[in-house]
Amino acid sequence: MSIRYVAIELYRCEKKIQELEKKLAALKPEAAAERAALEAELFQAHKERDHFKALLEAKKEPPLPI
Repeated sequence: MSIRYVAIELYRCEKKIQELEKKLAALKPEAAAERAALEAELFQAHKERDHFKALLEAKKEPPLPI
């Protein structure tokens, strides 16, 4: 997997998380079932983002010593 692909996927995950957080904030308190589904999807998106962030960090080359 190239660094560019990992970075694109990381960006996609960040956007998805922002979208889900906006939806969650806009929900009314009485929508408990929908809130639970959005929270589960948000949790999964956070896991996916963390995965791609770790992949990106692993693919970076260490800095050269001076």
